[in-house]
Amino acid sequence: MLNDTLALAQMLIARRSPTPLDNGCQDILIDRLEKIGFNIERIRCGEVDNLWARRGTEAPLICFAGHTDVVPTGPLEKWESDPFDPVTRNGRLYGRGAADMKGSIAAFITSIEAFVAEHPDHGGSIALLITSDEEGIAVDGTVRVVEVLKARNEPIDYCIVGEPTSVDKLGDMIKNGRRGSLSGTLTVKGIQGHIAYPHLAKNPIHLAAPAIAELASTKWDEGNEYFPPTSWQISNINGGTGAGNVIPGEVTILFNFRFSTASTVESLKTRVHGILDRHNLDYDLQWENSGKPYLTPRGSLVDAVSVAIRTVTGIEPELSTSGGTSDGRFIADICPQVVELGPRNATIHKINEYVEVADLDQLPQIYRLTMESLLLKKQEQMTVNL
Repeated sequence: MLNDTLALAQMLIARRSPTPLDNGCQDILIDRLEKIGFNIERIRCGEVDNLWARRGTEAPLICFAGHTDVVPTGPLEKWESDPFDPVTRNGRLYGRGAADMKGSIAAFITSIEAFVAEHPDHGGSIALLITSDEEGIAVDGTVRVVEVLKARNEPIDYCIVGEPTSVDKLGDMIKNGRRGSLSGTLTVKGIQGHIAYPHLAKNPIHLAAPAIAELASTKWDEGNEYFPPTSWQISNINGGTGAGNVIPGEVTILFNFRFSTASTVESLKTRVHGILDRHNLDYDLQWENSGKPYLTPRGSLVDAVSVAIRTVTGIEPELSTSGGTSDGRFIADICPQVVELGPRNATIHKINEYVEVADLDQLPQIYRLTMESLLLKKQEQMTVNL
């Protein structure tokens, strides 16, 4: 499986697919999946290519989810080799998308091929959800496929997202959830005037300062077993005309919540408005909710993945909800158990991105053992019950 996974990863990396382009990556996957009995469904939305491929019609359904689009390369002259000309050096496969996440997608395919070859009559179903809109604005990718599946009542029982979650060694960290992201654009209004005549003006920066201090010091929640406390941070403050003798008429503040399942979007909004109103501000506040939090507690999927990691690597994985958002936030709407597992994330989005070649050997084994645990044991239980 090693040489096959490496070869497939190289084929995918060679396809220049900066978001939202797929550039034929999904065609490569489809060609292999059709040969082992997958039903193929292409879901094109705008410039985005989405793939829903399924083998089987019965529950439980285990889905592997990922993306073929990649981030921009950055300055080409700083790469030791062409980012879209995959090369191996010192036990590493270099190229844009090697770790995030064409290596994982290659491991999806070879693990499924090996599993189906050994268990052609397996119970349940296997699916892949692949998009080319994860590294971009993520409005026509996974979320659209989820809408289609929800509309026809096609739920997913287990989902493994191939995001690069490992830190020091393959399998040392599983993401079993992610924090939500809620952003606000706050405009506090004052009265513009000459800086020498402050009594004729109202400085919105001065007016907003006490409210900002309270927002920054507020404890929004305590977090829980899986999540740290919710964080509120300002990312930008803009005010003024550029002149040194003018009191601005308004100030705009961009802020963001990274919030746990201990809070809700509505509770956070309500508390923010309460603080602003208490300080008697004249303001406008626009909200953008780019992702709610999701959580998969210990259970059948987390246990199956953990056992597979221990079997292949000898490592006891850590559960974590750290980091940014992922497409798992969309899939959680139709899937009660979602985890993320992939190669090391040390070089993702960086110059000279790479994946360890050895990881491309072990990762498909972990995925295959997880399928065996979730599909074959379920099949055995059904046989016993009969």
